[in-house]
Amino acid sequence: MSYRTADSLPPVTLDDVRGAQKMLSGVARVTAMEGSRHLSQLVGSPVHLKCENLQRTGSFKLRGAYVRIAGLLPEERAAGVVAASAGNHAQGVALASSLLGVGSTVFMPRGAPLPKISATREYGAEVRLHGQVVDETLAAAQEYAAETGAVFIHPFDHPDVIAGQGTVGLEILEQCPEARTIVVGIGGGGLAAGIAVAVKALRPDLRIVGVQAEGAAAYPPSLAAGRPVSLADPATMADGIRVGRPGDVPFGIVGDLVDEVRTVTEDELSAALLLCLERAKLVVEPAGASPVAALLSRPGSFEGPVVAVLSGGNVDPVLMQRVLRHGMAAQGRYLAVRLRLTDRPGALATLLGVLSAVDANVLDVSHVRTDPRLGLTEAEVELHLETKGPAHCAEVGRALREAGYTVIV
Repeated sequence: MSYRTADSLPPVTLDDVRGAQKMLSGVARVTAMEGSRHLSQLVGSPVHLKCENLQRTGSFKLRGAYVRIAGLLPEERAAGVVAASAGNHAQGVALASSLLGVGSTVFMPRGAPLPKISATREYGAEVRLHGQVVDETLAAAQEYAAETGAVFIHPFDHPDVIAGQGTVGLEILEQCPEARTIVVGIGGGGLAAGIAVAVKALRPDLRIVGVQAEGAAAYPPSLAAGRPVSLADPATMADGIRVGRPGDVPFGIVGDLVDEVRTVTEDELSAALLLCLERAKLVVEPAGASPVAALLSRPGSFEGPVVAVLSGGNVDPVLMQRVLRHGMAAQGRYLAVRLRLTDRPGALATLLGVLSAVDANVLDVSHVRTDPRLGLTEAEVELHLETKGPAHCAEVGRALREAGYTVIV
């Protein structure tokens, strides 16, 4: 069984994926499959989480990178490899190269999170910081490959990479043979394509749903056009799936074998990341949480049992803090209010007493007395509150108004 791909590249088959699985034995972990009681209740059937966030290097990317580099000819290995990435692919290439004794150079954007830069170096790659966006970094890596003869390792647009990622699909069938739906995030399409090749060859009845961030969803217009279409400015917090154009090789496979591609919002991604942390005790990056976001957005539209692939867990702590707060706000568990009060001794303590009476947890207070907008005896206070949900937010607002405060925001 084979599928249409770019004319110059061979197809990806089930045998390729099985060969990749043998190659990865003892290299990549067979990651855990964890049940989620909360999501199961929401969806109305069993939901399992395939924890690629617990893979070596923190994502599935090691699988494809290792298979691609292991397949190089001796003279290609001698020239070394080069890659461009803001994080997960960089670490996968770095570790795979070290394990195979191949020199690696990884170009990363200057704004890449420091933990990802440090980890890539620790895995053995020479890191070069270039450009502000991935496109600039990619161009630099390709120029380096042309100048030095190093082999460019693409993050998703190569059959060997897709075969490596497809081993996730084989593990899912082994760990959850009763599955009826697999939900997986899509950026360039390598992971979804690999899973689809493996799964559809063995279980053609099993439904595969791809998920993209709404602001970086290149697949829906591309599938409608019948060819890869580029987005002018993909934008999402989920950098792992922030890809402006589908890969030529995965595009054909996704078009043939993935049953549906959905999109999720930034609010839904934030809520999903928060749920993974709170309910499943799993640290997942926004891209890795995208399948959970899809389950949260339309829980009744999935036939179970469902397997959601948590593709990675490499999230920058600063971003994590922002996303968690955003997720709490999206769930009505975080409230920012601004109000004015009389500037007199004890006024702030009285306000905090009102909030305490309704069990609102104050996270931050900003108290302004000198502003041309304020009257002589006025002060303005901005409060960030942790609440228990939308109903509690409404209760806090009522309590403030009943106490005589004018809520500005």
